Amino acid sequence: MLCPFCSFTDAIMENSYALAIYDRYPVNKGHVLIISKRHISSYFEATAEEKQAIWELIDKSKCLLDKRFQPDGYNVGINIGKAAGQTVMHLHVHLIPRYKGDIDNPTGGVRGVLPDKRMY
Repeated sequence: MLCPFCSFTDAIMENSYALAIYDRYPVNKGHVLIISKRHISSYFEATAEEKQAIWELIDKSKCLLDKRFQPDGYNVGINIGKAAGQTVMHLHVHLIPRYKGDIDNPTGGVRGVLPDKRMY
């Protein structure tokens, strides 16, 4: 089966090692995926140059989203492995804009991946 991330041509920005696209199934308005150009499944397989390029695009994407959508916060996440919820086995980072009121109580942030651990 072809990897859906290996054939993107609609990047909103890119550099030598990574590209950024709007998520086709966004969690919130402006949800961006930063994807490695090389087909690897895990962040831990990336070279130092690839990791630097990914974080560069996270920062640039955040600036773009600040101007376009004016979010109140962000979540940044990487799912690594099926047990962590990864469904496309190609390295990608989620940059999810957050807005006041998008959930009743955002306390715990990314800890919410295990709902009973979110509130502490």
